[in-house]
Amino acid sequence: MSDAEIVIAPENKSGAPNHVHGKSLIDRYFKLTANHTTVRQEMLGGLTTFVTMAYIVVVNPKILADAGVPVEGALFATCISAAVATLVMGLYANYPIALAPGMSLNAYFTYTVCLTMHIPWQTALAVVFFSGVLFLVLTATRVREQIVNGIPDCLKHSTAAGIGIFIAFIGMRNAKLVVASNATFIGLGSFSDKEVQTACLGLALTIILMVRRVHGAILVGILATALLGFLRHISQWPTAIFSMPHPSSTFLKLDFRGATHLGLLEILFAFLFVDLFDNVGTLVGVCEQGGFMREGKIPRVGRVLTADAVGTIFGSLTGTSSVTSYIESAAGVAAGARTGLSNVAVAVLFLLATFCAPLATAVPSYATAPALILVGVLMSQSIGHVQWGEFTEALPAFITMVATPLTFSIATGLSLGLISYTLIKVASGKIREISPLIWILTVLFILRYVYLATAA
Repeated sequence: MSDAEIVIAPENKSGAPNHVHGKSLIDRYFKLTANHTTVRQEMLGGLTTFVTMAYIVVVNPKILADAGVPVEGALFATCISAAVATLVMGLYANYPIALAPGMSLNAYFTYTVCLTMHIPWQTALAVVFFSGVLFLVLTATRVREQIVNGIPDCLKHSTAAGIGIFIAFIGMRNAKLVVASNATFIGLGSFSDKEVQTACLGLALTIILMVRRVHGAILVGILATALLGFLRHISQWPTAIFSMPHPSSTFLKLDFRGATHLGLLEILFAFLFVDLFDNVGTLVGVCEQGGFMREGKIPRVGRVLTADAVGTIFGSLTGTSSVTSYIESAAGVAAGARTGLSNVAVAVLFLLATFCAPLATAVPSYATAPALILVGVLMSQSIGHVQWGEFTEALPAFITMVATPLTFSIATGLSLGLISYTLIKVASGKIREISPLIWILTVLFILRYVYLATAA
């Protein structure tokens, strides 16, 4: 058994795993021994995850500020909602998957709902709150669980691979290895750029450390790259360590009366749709990489899905858009995280970030770029599990894998893959392989694209 696999130890009548008597309370609760991990390894994985996603502490408030949300309140809401949701995931579901306000969802919140549709941010927050409540209801009734587990294996494997290519592309972009090009859409960056040079040196160092099986290679690579950037004066050292949070400007500022307007049902559906399938894609990708899947399903998936629902509700009350699982968790898994204990570390760091925002955000994006590129390599290994010799499995897998990075959306990649899956199964006479759930999802996806076409 590989050390990437997660094992749920058998329990005796007392409820404790039979082979962990005498172990510490932490070991028994998180099943560290059964999952072939240690406290040190989990802390290292948690720190790695936090470092790779700490950018959200700055980026999310900046995006929400365009909608009029006070930056100080948004920063506090970002950190506290991420901490709560990540802690729920760790303590309740025992998975090393961190959560925070989603990037695609904050963009939709700001640029579509608030700026294009001219809806006040207070009203939009109330809609986010209702979407979180609805998510909780769908989770309790196991509807979301059935959706996650009902996705065909070929799409699960290709989603993981597609996300791997996606985050590797993001890493290359952050390192400026790929840049925009009017002639070819994207092109190779300039190696005269000091950020490109520093990122490449960090990538080379991290590769060497990983090949040499150095513990914490990814985290060491991130910190070494950041340090090199500071020494080369590419980035500024933190100007401060502590800053007091200011939550009052957004805390409980929701406009529930405005959110009950009938026309806002469209926005509610959009929040539900994007969050659901973006989250599903991320969960499948991280669980596939970490070896957490069991017979094509995610154990304790109901508990997993509860975390983002709770996070979204909590986030809306404090002043931020929807909370979802973060693909950067794959970096922590690659660094050794196997249980929810790593999430406890991430949650504590997010709480500290409410007071140490300048320090938490000091790591530049080009320093985390090598980690994202190499995590993409690790996640792309799932391509080998696709039955490429069976065309009805290969086509939807290929579309999912390619569409995810090219459309810059996990949800879009998964939806196009699922539509193509249904189409090719019908065309090949294998209708019986299409479950009722897949039929429903296919119709919903098609209706979504029809609506987007007519609304354009």
